[in-house]
Amino acid sequence: MLNEAKTGQKASSSTRPDDKAVAATPIKLEIAGYQVKAIHSGVFGLDGGAMFGTVPKVLWEKTNPADDHNRIEMQTRLLLLISKDKKILVDTGMGTDFIQKHGEKLGSKFAELYGVRGETQIFNELARFGLKSSDITDVVLTHLHFDHAGGATRYDGHSLVPSFENAKYYLQSANFETATNPNIREKASYLSPNWQALIDHKKLILLDGDQENILPGISVQVVNGHTKGQQIVWVRDQVNSLVYCADLIPMSTHVRLAWVMGYDLRPLDLIDEKREILSEVAAKGGMVYFEHDPYVDAAKVQVLKDDFQVSEKFLLQ
Repeated sequence: MLNEAKTGQKASSSTRPDDKAVAATPIKLEIAGYQVKAIHSGVFGLDGGAMFGTVPKVLWEKTNPADDHNRIEMQTRLLLLISKDKKILVDTGMGTDFIQKHGEKLGSKFAELYGVRGETQIFNELARFGLKSSDITDVVLTHLHFDHAGGATRYDGHSLVPSFENAKYYLQSANFETATNPNIREKASYLSPNWQALIDHKKLILLDGDQENILPGISVQVVNGHTKGQQIVWVRDQVNSLVYCADLIPMSTHVRLAWVMGYDLRPLDLIDEKREILSEVAAKGGMVYFEHDPYVDAAKVQVLKDDFQVSEKFLLQ
């Protein structure tokens, strides 16, 4: 059962420069027997033009202002699902140990290149809920781009090891094949130190296509518009649903169908995928969870003529 316990007045979205932004409501959320929590694992930046493709800067900078390098602020927001028997993470953020993972030349510049601010907060964030790395039972990786899978492994002082030592990691086989044989456009985003330890320690489970209930109440759906074999993650019960869209809909501003990223390999396919997902969410009153939005965790959407718009925004408590 969904439990939306409102914890006070609507929180201001004052950090978003567009004063027309819908205010975000703090809520407590439970779906399919899971407490649903947001893990804010760190802030980084990517080029605003790349994040919004052909959308003119005069439009996107109203909601996502750029710095002097034209980078916009982005969150690496993971999803934590807590039940009596399961502690599940969806995605792992960028991680740390950049020099140990990627060598002195790239590793020393990694934080500068991507505007990484401070160390990853994932373990501190887990501690807020009384959890440590060994408590995580399962990790669902949407895909292996570095800002989604970088935290899957860590340097323990001797070698790279799985960050969550007792967890199984779930990934689409098509994305694993893409990551291990990347095309020229994505080569810089697929970095083997982020996943090789999962193979070495026999932690990686490869899935083939859409699957219902890979874990209780949790299903995955393959979408290929951004990168081949990306899987979005649905959490559903008989009444409510939440979908973790990863890079299909990275921020609330990407709910508009034509607002796609320059990084997307197949933008027209991605628009069709967005239309299918958002139609279901709007029709059933579900929620979309945003991995990269710096201001809001999740939202409900509604149909706007031949498009979609955000109708309610939420901050998970």
